[in-house]
Amino acid sequence: MHRRQFLTALGAFGASGLARAVEYGAPLLAQAAQETRTPDVIFVPTPNDVVSKMLEMAAVTARDVVYDLGCGDGRIVIMAAQRYGARGVGIDIDPDRIREANENAARARVTGKVKFIQGDLFQADISEATVVTLYLLTELNLKLRPKLMHDLNPGTRVVSHAFAMGDWKPERTEFVNGASVYLWRIPPRKA
Repeated sequence: MHRRQFLTALGAFGASGLARAVEYGAPLLAQAAQETRTPDVIFVPTPNDVVSKMLEMAAVTARDVVYDLGCGDGRIVIMAAQRYGARGVGIDIDPDRIREANENAARARVTGKVKFIQGDLFQADISEATVVTLYLLTELNLKLRPKLMHDLNPGTRVVSHAFAMGDWKPERTEFVNGASVYLWRIPPRKA
């Protein structure tokens, strides 16, 4: 366990928590460390022209709820709200990114249309999404794919900047200044 995570976990439990941790063993500290895990990828903002293409490919409208998993500074859901009137939800594990996203939404005057949640995108409830946007790594997309298939309704659009989904072939692929953008739709459920 990294020193910072250990100290964070220790602080979260306080003195009485430490006594319980000693009494019940390390699982309590391990649970606290898991809750404060570091991001899976470093934050690299999606260029605005790529964001535009992602939203265009997903055919976003005012009826949509756009979820950005690993939302960073919030630019995708903010643009979806500004341009299309869509509602948006951004999820990021990094509290600094969530703070920045909220500040950006306030500056863009879309706080009534978007919200940002600090949390683990693999654990988040994404079931209301009609569009999901991603800028993760291929291995994270593959890890996320079963959740997308299980949690999202058939027809939900999934758009990824730069990274594919293994053997799940995209419905459409576009290129913006050398960057790939992929679109998939959640297929009908098998009976």
